[in-house]
Amino acid sequence: MILRNVNQWTTTLKEALDRTLLIAKFLCALHVTNTYLFTPALVYGPSMLPTFHLTGDLVLAERISTRLGKVGPGDVVLLRSPENPRKIVTKRVMGLEGDSVTYVVDPKKSYKQETLVVPKGHVWIQGDNIYASNDSRNFGPVPYGLLVGRVFWRVWLTFLS
Repeated sequence: MILRNVNQWTTTLKEALDRTLLIAKFLCALHVTNTYLFTPALVYGPSMLPTFHLTGDLVLAERISTRLGKVGPGDVVLLRSPENPRKIVTKRVMGLEGDSVTYVVDPKKSYKQETLVVPKGHVWIQGDNIYASNDSRNFGPVPYGLLVGRVFWRVWLTFLS
């Protein structure tokens, strides 16, 4: 009787350990995928209108291009905000190091333009909606190291449509 209870407990413990290891492996794979390969992000706000909706779009960003330096002008990227490192923002790359970038300084007040050369190790980023975007026009070129990923897919259009 006691031996049968011990065998039953042993079987139950083995099964519990197997399931725990399976869950741990899944969580490790999820962590590696999210940290080094792909990450989901919620994009909302007026900065990237009309590319993304004001009420929010879910996008997938791959992290390999930014690590290998394969981001180019026109790519939409996720980056750490130079003003608030806890915040991830979405912008479009307009120029890479060495590129000459011409931009409207303050489109709400005038059409005055300035031109600059993007310094080494930096990128010039802008929102698609220049009237409501806090971007390189406000804080200058962004260090390449702040880029988190390149957006490659919009999962669904809006949450509140």
